[in-house]
Amino acid sequence: MYIKQLSVFVENKDGRLAEITTIIANAGIDIRALSIADTTDFGILRLVVDKPYEAEKALKDAGLTVSLTDVIAVGIPDRPGGFAETISSVADKDVGVEYMYAFISRDHDRAYLIMRVADNEKAISALKSHGCDILDGDSVYKL
Repeated sequence: MYIKQLSVFVENKDGRLAEITTIIANAGIDIRALSIADTTDFGILRLVVDKPYEAEKALKDAGLTVSLTDVIAVGIPDRPGGFAETISSVADKDVGVEYMYAFISRDHDRAYLIMRVADNEKAISALKSHGCDILDGDSVYKL
């Protein structure tokens, strides 16, 4: 029930993000979701792609620092309160959320989140009991 997320160390310099995404594109890999958090000198680019192991290899072959992390992809109702109800189900089970970001799909009734939490199993259990859809890798990579 986990999906693989790439985390790439990115120096804060002009053109670096374009360079990284070009490496991914040239490897024939499609980006499904992304988030970037930065400081003055560097950032962490988080990506969900359709071929995570191939992307990891391409980026490492290019000399980049990259790691794969297990994260949860969850479908939530795309309506007012849908996010609040979903995140409350995790909070009610005392699972800490380290970070999250949304991604776009072609499904007009659902919104989707990528979540990195302190306890994946506990979070998945809480989300399922709340009626949330937990997506597997194949589902996310094909969106």
